[in-house]
Amino acid sequence: MYKVDINCDLGEGFGNYRLGEAEEILQYITSVNIACGFHAGDPAVMRETIKLALQYDVKIGAHPGLPDLVGFGRREMAISPQEAYDMVVYQIGALQAFLTTMHAQMQHVKPHGALYNMATKNQALAEAVAQAVYDVSPKLILFGLASSALTEAGEKIGLQTAHEVFADRTYQSDGTLTSRNEPNALITSGEQAVQQIVQMVKHGKVTSQQGIDVVLRADTICLHGDGEHAVQFAQLVQQKLLAEQIVVKAFQ
Repeated sequence: MYKVDINCDLGEGFGNYRLGEAEEILQYITSVNIACGFHAGDPAVMRETIKLALQYDVKIGAHPGLPDLVGFGRREMAISPQEAYDMVVYQIGALQAFLTTMHAQMQHVKPHGALYNMATKNQALAEAVAQAVYDVSPKLILFGLASSALTEAGEKIGLQTAHEVFADRTYQSDGTLTSRNEPNALITSGEQAVQQIVQMVKHGKVTSQQGIDVVLRADTICLHGDGEHAVQFAQLVQQKLLAEQIVVKAFQ
């Protein structure tokens, strides 16, 4: 029996700015990554997103990013491992405070954007992120790019680690995601995206932009909540997985 978790980045608005349709998409996912105020999100948005996640019984995770609202946390910054550690601890703490007041639990931590991508390749940053998660609580699950420095660091330190794959992103032959600066970074066809998902979950591989099959492990699938047709796409993914007899279930 095949099974997989579906996660989505939400709570990425702030102030009067709203991004994505959180309540609608929560019906089709099993884990949610909530922005913690650095790349997006604010206290009110964090609280509201937690409330909705609890309503739909979706597992809650922190989504720490670089302190770059203007760039949405997708621009690389020259940070030290210590700075990465401090940023992750700080943002986990912000979300945990709200969860405590709402008598809820945090399941996982998934870095965002440039911080995530930097930690997939840079061993020192990966270890700093994993250490930050472990020091807050060794019971937390670390979400990281499948077969990357980040998942390796999480497993090495003793964290339960979920290998993440992406539905709407293309891959390079080294297993990394194609840069968003490239024209072919995103998969815009829903059918093509779900075919890639099935290939990753059932066969443990993805075909890179270079035409090479890359072996990977698919514990959790990332759907982006800020896309133009995010809700319809999430619904399509769920329907396709069920048709392929793949159980959609939170990572354990």
